[in-house]
Amino acid sequence: MMDGSLLEIRNLNKSFGNVVTARNLNLSLSPGVLASIIGANGAGKSTLINMITGFITPDSGEIIFRGQDITREPIDRRVKLGLCRSFQVANVFNNLSLFENIAIPVLAVKGKSRSLFRSVRNDGAVQEEVNKVLDRIGLLEQSHVSASALSHGDRRLLEVGVALAANPTLLLLDEPTAGMNPVERTRMLKNIRDLAKEQAVTFVIVEHDMDVVFSLSERVIVVHRGHIIGDGTPAQVQNNAEVREVYLGEEVA
Repeated sequence: MMDGSLLEIRNLNKSFGNVVTARNLNLSLSPGVLASIIGANGAGKSTLINMITGFITPDSGEIIFRGQDITREPIDRRVKLGLCRSFQVANVFNNLSLFENIAIPVLAVKGKSRSLFRSVRNDGAVQEEVNKVLDRIGLLEQSHVSASALSHGDRRLLEVGVALAANPTLLLLDEPTAGMNPVERTRMLKNIRDLAKEQAVTFVIVEHDMDVVFSLSERVIVVHRGHIIGDGTPAQVQNNAEVREVYLGEEVA
């Protein structure tokens, strides 16, 4: 690993026909730094996240995670290495309880997924781990509630819990506050802050809401037309002339 980097992206390129969505991208992420990736629609944010997490294969370049080249590794291999993500739309099992939703990745990490919930009933360590995750996201008291009964905000929290249950080292959150009311958003941001302070997980957030980005992030990365035009502290990005021009000096002001 170079300079203690958790993730390194080297000269990453991706095109879809004539549309270039990543152009010689270079990026290094350090452990424990809460970072956000911003950019207009079509800027290349989703392509970047999808390449990092294995949903899209780059045309060229390298992705190094914890010192290992994962550029062509499958998604499950990346998850086992500690690289996880959430999605713009909450991705949980509606017909299962919160406890069962969290138990699935916990059992998978422990190599007990074949026996599924039979292992939970007879394994106090698994039960403890599931309850610990639910407590971390503030949903322990609703552990036996069906996921279908949750509010939108709590569903998003549950999805973060499902990702945390896989013991990630790096967790990418795709618009974690999308569709939330102010109370739900405040709760989500507090959870992310608290989890980041523990420094057990490094968070990278893809977000359109500039209030969220600049109130939460220690580092902001700005993507425009497939390449990075700004990278630094919130203050540095706010004062970046090229970033201000792209955003018309409004959203980042």
